[in-house]
Amino acid sequence: MSKTILVVGTFDTKGYEYKFCIDLIQQRGLNTITMNAGIVDEPPFTPDISAEEVAAAGGVSLQALRDANDRGNAVVSMSKGAAKLTEALVAEGKIDGACSMGGTGGSALAAAVYAILPVGVPKVLISTAAAGNVAPYVGVKDVTMMYSIVDVAGLNNISRQIFTNGVGAICGMVEQAPPPAGDDKPLITASMYGVTTPCVTRVREALEEAGYEVLVFHAIGSGGRSMEALIDGGYIKGVADITTQEMIADVVSGINSAGPDRMGAAARKGLPQVVTFGALDMGTYGPVDSVPAQYKERKLHVHNASITIMESSAQERIAAAEALVEKINGSAGPVVVFIPLRGVSMMDNDEMPFHSPEANKAMFDVVRNKADRSKIEIVELDNHINDAEFAAAMSARLIEMLA
Repeated sequence: MSKTILVVGTFDTKGYEYKFCIDLIQQRGLNTITMNAGIVDEPPFTPDISAEEVAAAGGVSLQALRDANDRGNAVVSMSKGAAKLTEALVAEGKIDGACSMGGTGGSALAAAVYAILPVGVPKVLISTAAAGNVAPYVGVKDVTMMYSIVDVAGLNNISRQIFTNGVGAICGMVEQAPPPAGDDKPLITASMYGVTTPCVTRVREALEEAGYEVLVFHAIGSGGRSMEALIDGGYIKGVADITTQEMIADVVSGINSAGPDRMGAAARKGLPQVVTFGALDMGTYGPVDSVPAQYKERKLHVHNASITIMESSAQERIAAAEALVEKINGSAGPVVVFIPLRGVSMMDNDEMPFHSPEANKAMFDVVRNKADRSKIEIVELDNHINDAEFAAAMSARLIEMLA
């Protein structure tokens, strides 16, 4: 049976561009479901799902949107309707992939639809926004964005080639046979930063040896958000939150914020958790020139041309620890906090510039004094976070909790 690609966009203003792509998809023998979210004019072809249907699903009439003449409000309403209709199509098993294109408005519409599609369902977005900050459009889903070079406004030698490439990408993904099923091992999440890699690697290996599959997330904001989303989705059985670095990003206005719900999903789900203070000795910024003025005199380390790390102060570590404690105290499941007395990252040991036992003690004292001891267990070890003994203790305790 031929697979089906959902093509969603503003067919009123970009109808000929979309028709070009739809024809290419169908020429490859694939089916399409076309959804029009444009409100201005009638499209040059008849879509499978009309703008009237999309608007109604968004709780408003198409005529009302036209009368209001408010583009921003129209994008919000049509995005809501398109997402709701997509949700129904997913529930009916009618979509094998999705393709869209546009500028910032069209990309926002696509993002709302793609947020509904499960991870693993191919999603291609040809966009003028792909050369900038794509986080608002990708979110926590596996969206493939392609820079359109020129605006999605007419067919020319450049746009035809880009659109053809985009169609080739989505068709190739949809046609590709899925990988063989795995062993359905229970899934565990772990958080990692470069400076906590030895610990996370050892914990992962121990858990895998015990029969679990470990999903490691890079604690750079997007990683934390993706981890929270998978936990909320019910895929995960336990958490090794080794690198809580994202908890300090908001404190120091760093670039790694995962938002206010970091550590929230595991608490809500009541999952077994082992938690420690990985990389809370630092704040992370972009190029060195991007470090806020108030931090220019701090100890800075240029990790690479794009990343600069700054030693965090005792007060900043305390603030991050207080946020951490608030989350774990609200957990519906068992939590064990491991305290590495000799340092929390590669930059925090006897020979490295961010080593501050006093600042760490202040951070650890927050947990010692404010954690709800009726349900939070605290284990203090005379180890560095990257010592083999520390990783062995964390993995063994999590395996015990899972059993």
